[in-house]
Amino acid sequence: MTNLEEQLKNPVWYSLEETHKKFAIEYNGVKFYEPEVCTFGSFFEEAKTKKASNEYIDKTNKFFFVSENKVPIIDDDKVVLEKKIEGCQMVLNQLIDVDITEDIVPLDNSYLDEIYNLIWLVMPGYYQKRSFEMGEYFGIFKDNKLVSITGQRLQTNLFIEVSGVVTHPDYTKRGLARQLIVHTTKEILKTNKKPILHTTKKNLAIPLYKKLGFELTRDMNWWLFSKK
Repeated sequence: MTNLEEQLKNPVWYSLEETHKKFAIEYNGVKFYEPEVCTFGSFFEEAKTKKASNEYIDKTNKFFFVSENKVPIIDDDKVVLEKKIEGCQMVLNQLIDVDITEDIVPLDNSYLDEIYNLIWLVMPGYYQKRSFEMGEYFGIFKDNKLVSITGQRLQTNLFIEVSGVVTHPDYTKRGLARQLIVHTTKEILKTNKKPILHTTKKNLAIPLYKKLGFELTRDMNWWLFSKK
């Protein structure tokens, strides 16, 4: 089995090799998620991404290639690069615990619409309704509505990614996300897997993640492509 360090260099690929194998679509050595679940793709050989992109773009209007430092090759006649999102990977070193004062609720599929609407309100553009199938989700309710969530996304036999960390703009600066991140991280640790997360390099939440025990480890970039 591939060790943790190697998996973290290409987390989408290994998620589709292991825990999320049932969601995988592969074209000539390039792996993608089923687009209804997640529009991420991964590769090792850039030379194979051109043909694979042409196949996958027929299933979706937009998708991301996720890579630490490799540049995917595309067919300019069919696929357009919209932007490169400069991201980074963070891995838990040692969890810094915080008091959990909120009632944190496991979210089942009866909350699909609320989860989808909240994520698209705060971070539009990547979450699909079936992304819920990738891992567990937890939430905090205020005034009889879901106002803050965390979820799990990429995962293998060795790691699980904390993702979907969003709070409704009317309920920020109350420590809700901090408590949810800690709760979700503890749930991951119970499985004896390494908690990780991904974010953009300029995300103002990075200091919070560091305070909770996560360390920056490497670049992890998202190349957003769309159908021409």
